[in-house]
Amino acid sequence: MSRDGERLIELVNELGSRISHLLSDMVPPAAQVHLLNAQRELITALMLIYEHRVTTPPPGRARRSAAAPRRAAQGRRTPARAGKIPIE
Repeated sequence: MSRDGERLIELVNELGSRISHLLSDMVPPAAQVHLLNAQRELITALMLIYEHRVTTPPPGRARRSAAAPRRAAQGRRTPARAGKIPIE
């Protein structure tokens, strides 16, 4: 993971802990557990989006060799049947 990704995780965790500290007096314990689980899921989703954007090349710069097999697969046709198959 890149240094930017690590800083992003630290920032989101810090914001989450500050908000949870502020809301701890007003929110019941069961709801706090639910909100912490939601926070973890949100952080995970944000990191996956970030990593995908960082590691995926822009649309115009995709490798041409990766697109070639797809074109070949699209051009294939199933052979026509020779006729009826007799059933005994």
